[in-house]
Amino acid sequence: MAQCIFERMEEKYLLDAPQTRAVLSGLIGRMRQDGFGRSTVSSVYYDTEDYRLVRASLEKPAYKEKLRLRGYGRISADSTVFLELKKKADGVTYKRRAELPLSDAAAFLSGRRAAPDTQVLREIRRFMEFYRPVPRVLIAATRTAYVGAEEGLRITFDEDVRFRTEALSLTSGDWGALLLPFGKTIMEIKLPGAMPLWLAELLSENGIFPVSYSKYGACYRSFLYPQAQERQRRSLYA
Repeated sequence: MAQCIFERMEEKYLLDAPQTRAVLSGLIGRMRQDGFGRSTVSSVYYDTEDYRLVRASLEKPAYKEKLRLRGYGRISADSTVFLELKKKADGVTYKRRAELPLSDAAAFLSGRRAAPDTQVLREIRRFMEFYRPVPRVLIAATRTAYVGAEEGLRITFDEDVRFRTEALSLTSGDWGALLLPFGKTIMEIKLPGAMPLWLAELLSENGIFPVSYSKYGACYRSFLYPQAQERQRRSLYA
């Protein structure tokens, strides 16, 4: 089982169609598509029954954490997936990621089977024991990923972002309701240090500035929270 631990800066940008075209044009000769290229990325986000983790995240604390199970393309029980614990403190993202078959990850997350005794899975186990999280939402997107000559520089573009709150298994496909307006793309720049000058100039020339945005947070604020409020209202008058 492979595992990965790293820290980096991550900035998100919400682009319209002309901005997306301008950035992609500016990457020519400087960055190339990574091994995944253009693919579907699907993630199941884990949270408490009362959405404690996402509610805390939306309050913009100095420290926050989340757990997700991620896969690429068409996923089966034998597919390799990534169990990720992400922590963010003072603007720096710290990721712990374990790479393992989906069947093993599902057994570990449900408590049916112990996992290998590695540093990453020990941290995830402590997280699970403290929060007792369950699958809350699946979010999928069509992603194109690029890597650059500068060490650690990575840019992703997520289109057709969609979500669902049922059939929360990666083997059930990537269908769901659209989360973003048509034509909008989420760009994320990931880098270990300062942004290259050429990239900063490319963003400035096209009026592109970072935004505070979380796909899970946006899903909760726009759909999950209103649904929870409506269920509560109905229970009061039942």
